[in-house]
Amino acid sequence: MPNTKSAEKRVRQTEKRTARNRRIKSMVKTAIRRFEEAMQAGDADAARVKLVSATQQIDKAAAKGILHKNTAARKKSQLARAFNNTAAS
Repeated sequence: MPNTKSAEKRVRQTEKRTARNRRIKSMVKTAIRRFEEAMQAGDADAARVKLVSATQQIDKAAAKGILHKNTAARKKSQLARAFNNTAAS
């Protein structure tokens, strides 16, 4: 339990920030899952749209500092590589 007013405020700020970060991380994971589902279905056009959407979500999360920039780059690279491997086949 916080003992001072400033500590109480920091707890409130941390709770808000944590909730925001959790929501954005969830949105990123959902975008990635939807892309992977489109890939499994074999729909290249839908997969391309979902890839763009997932990439945008990852970029936004990295810009807000929720994902590290290298983590974001790695995730985008993995998605693009999966899409290109399927498209080439």
